[in-house]
Order: sequence, then C-alpha cells, then structure tokens
Amino acid sequence: MTRILLCGCFGKMGRVITQLVADRPDCEITAGVDLQCDPNAAFPTYTDIYAVQETVDVIIDFSHPSLLSPILGYAAQNGGIPVVLCTTGYSSEQVEALKAAAETQPIFYSRNMSLGINLLIELSKKAAKVLGDQFDIEIIEKHHNQKIDAPSGTALMLADAISSVREGETQYMYDRHAQRKKREKNEIGLHAVRGGTIVGEHEVIFAGNHEVITLSHSAQSKELFAVGAVNAAVFMCGKAPGLYDMSAMI
Repeated sequence: MTRILLCGCFGKMGRVITQLVADRPDCEITAGVDLQCDPNAAFPTYTDIYAVQETVDVIIDFSHPSLLSPILGYAAQNGGIPVVLCTTGYSSEQVEALKAAAETQPIFYSRNMSLGINLLIELSKKAAKVLGDQFDIEIIEKHHNQKIDAPSGTALMLADAISSVREGETQYMYDRHAQRKKREKNEIGLHAVRGGTIVGEHEVIFAGNHEVITLSHSAQSKELFAVGAVNAAVFMCGKAPGLYDMSAMI
C-alpha cells in the first residue's frame, strides 16, 4: 500500500485525486497540505508541510510553484521521499533547482500527466524530423478561463521536444502581433486561448507548401491527469535518486 502525501489537496485536481485514490486498493492518502485545514477531511490536513506527522511513501504535488522549495526540503529532510511534481508554471530557476534535487532524491517531473499528450509529443518529434525546415510549426493551446500561466506547460513541452530534433537554434514566438516582419524559418509560434471550462486542448500545426499536417489532443476530463499522477506515485515508491518522467513509466 503506497501512502501518499497530497499537496494542494483541496484544489480542483486535489479533489479529483482524492476521489480516485478512494477507489484504488494499491494506495491511500495519508495526509494533505493546503492553504486551510479541514477537520472533516478523510485524512489529516495541514497548512505547513513541515507540520505533517504521518509517515508517507511519496508526495504528489498539484499546488502552486511557490511551494516547490518547501516540498523538496521536506522530502530531503525525511530520508529522500519520492516527489511527483505535477504543478505547472515553474520558473527556469525552479526547474534547475528540481533537477539539482534529483541528484540526491527521486523526482518525477512532468508538465502533463496524460499518456495521450506524451504520445503527441513523440509524434510531433517524429514529424519534425521528417518534415525538416520545409514546414512552419505553430502550437495552439486552449484552457479554461481560470488558468493563470500562458502558454501552458504542455505547449512548452511540445515546443522543447520539437526543438530538440531540429537543426540550429529555435526561436519561440509568443507575441506575433508586435512583429512587423515575415515569419522566420527557425520560429515556433505559441498561442494561448483562455475561455469557459475547456479542460485542455493542444494542436501542433505543420504548414508547408500547399499542405498542412495537424496533430492534436483534447482532454475531456481532469481525471486523466489524476490517473497519471497516481500511477506515477505508485511507480515512484522505493525508486533510487534521479529525475523521472512519463517516458520512464511507460
């Protein structure tokens, strides 16, 4: 039985994970951390991760980027508890910090926990290799009107993956309306749409001469991200120090 400490337990994703874990026989939520405690919760809750008293096997984080440092610190202080980081919006400095932490403790980091999205990433890399610089690449992402960061972490994952297989330096173009010039070959355009209750849609457009290839993924429910996070938590239990992601799990 994998004992989980859930950070962001009363957020949207935290509540979905709580419901999901309740129906699984291989894991349980031993404690939770959020801005407020709830005496009626199904498990003990805390506002400070360092106040957690229960023994846990792994931490799932769906909270806020500002909590990265205390989460990593608590995990290290308690014998290198594996951490599954699902929060988006980390700064480049924070990403470097979690990579450094992975040298001494097991860290699972993915900006999207969906198996389908990770397949989309691999397909986009393959397309970029085959099509080369003869096709312009644009990425469009759509999310609900409550999402704060833009572009989404997943859109950046897609852009980074495509860049890794292209020759030369790639330039990300976020604000094309401010540019009064023709599109450069080395650009990847990233566009964010925010509205309604869209769970998450990502589209990669390869536009060539007289033909367009489009790869897309549409999330219908937040549950798919919760399933990925819980599966990652069970997978990470007992793992050696290192940086893990979806490719390691699948």
